[in-house]
Amino acid sequence: MDGGWGFLIGLLGAVWLLSSGHGEQQPPETAAQRCFCQVSGYLDDCTCDVETIDRFNNYRLFPRLQKLLESDYFRYYKVNLKRPCPFWNDISQCGRRDCAVKPCQSDEVPDGIKSASYKYSEEANNLIEECEQAERLGAVDESLSEETQKAVLQWTKHDDSSDNFCEADDIQSPDAEYVDLLLNPERYTGYKGPDAWKIWNVIYEENCFKPQAIKRPLNPLASGQGKISENTFYSWLEGLCVEKRAFYRLISGLHASINVHLSARYLLQETWLEKKWGHNITEFQQRFDGILTEGEGPRRLKNLYFLYLIELRALSKVLPFFERPDFQLFTGNKIQDEENKMLLLEILHEIKSFPLHFDENSFFAGDKKEAHKLKEDFRLHFRNISRIMDCVGCFKCRLWGKLQTQGLGTALKVLFSEKLIANMPESGPSYEFHLTRQEIVSLFNAFGRISTSVKELENFRNLLQSIH
Repeated sequence: MDGGWGFLIGLLGAVWLLSSGHGEQQPPETAAQRCFCQVSGYLDDCTCDVETIDRFNNYRLFPRLQKLLESDYFRYYKVNLKRPCPFWNDISQCGRRDCAVKPCQSDEVPDGIKSASYKYSEEANNLIEECEQAERLGAVDESLSEETQKAVLQWTKHDDSSDNFCEADDIQSPDAEYVDLLLNPERYTGYKGPDAWKIWNVIYEENCFKPQAIKRPLNPLASGQGKISENTFYSWLEGLCVEKRAFYRLISGLHASINVHLSARYLLQETWLEKKWGHNITEFQQRFDGILTEGEGPRRLKNLYFLYLIELRALSKVLPFFERPDFQLFTGNKIQDEENKMLLLEILHEIKSFPLHFDENSFFAGDKKEAHKLKEDFRLHFRNISRIMDCVGCFKCRLWGKLQTQGLGTALKVLFSEKLIANMPESGPSYEFHLTRQEIVSLFNAFGRISTSVKELENFRNLLQSIH
């Protein structure tokens, strides 16, 4: 269980920004340079460079990944948007139309998906409907083979185990509904102000291992904090262990990615006939310009690349799970399911071939007792963040927040399960490691969001260059 995290040590160097330095006077920077000049070239002293990541993602991976995510298996996500906030009661709901989510009608979701929560074998696919009539998965239908019954029980137990990094929705709840992600895209909704700030402030202040001595809010978008040197602010990270620094960068990268999406799909114009969505350069600059953000913007983009490499690594590690002949992307359309599995495996093999995957060393490798406690703290902090998503007042933001945190949590689960994946049988049920359909859909859609962010950075770079 400890072998799946060594790659983070190498990645940490790849995302730690070089200090700006104070040399001889240089010509004024363009708008594009102020956002991207520190987000290029080699990432410190490792062999990973941003340009290679951009080329790999934008031209080799992104087109095929988008095609996969448009398929029925990946476009329908079951989610409970009515779960109460577990932390405070004064939650205000966004009243804007763009905050609303339109759930699917029952006849809009393929029958195979509606009954495919735990499908991994031909036998389970044929008999799962009878199994799901039981009150709980523990009451397994006796018509299933003994081997499949045992697997379902093991899967249920494993879903409640300490290996999971997210508090997943109860998809059997009457409040859980299927949502077509293609019809409810992530974009700017107008959800902002104190309620939105509260979400990120709680995430950063209470879940990113902030030292008590640091008084300034960790929320990188916080304002009114005075002129504090970025190097002084970020010196607190140097005092943290490598794992806690990685945790902060994951959250910062997720935050940055979401802001890229909102800037790229911004409501530019609205008439009674139509709405025009597109790239808002001003919004992007306010979030990522090196001068406007006092040096913070490029750090956020570096952390976005860090998150990309984390999730990319997880997908490369989970390939054996999807290669097993028992696994299928079951929707009920046999031909489409087979084609999509082939596309899925092509994508995963492409990811496996990425030239800049890092050699792995040990992670959480200190004193065994302390390492175990740190790993548990890491997991509990992330589970807590997944629960905070139920406090988001904009339902569309809540939908994509829940999906992306579950996707990142699934990636962390994969990386912590490297040995379990390596020991899976070539065929038959996998008792020690499995992924539910919810985890699979969230894992690939979450990475799809990060992949889209990297692609949009190229678009914004070109737009910023064109205005000079």
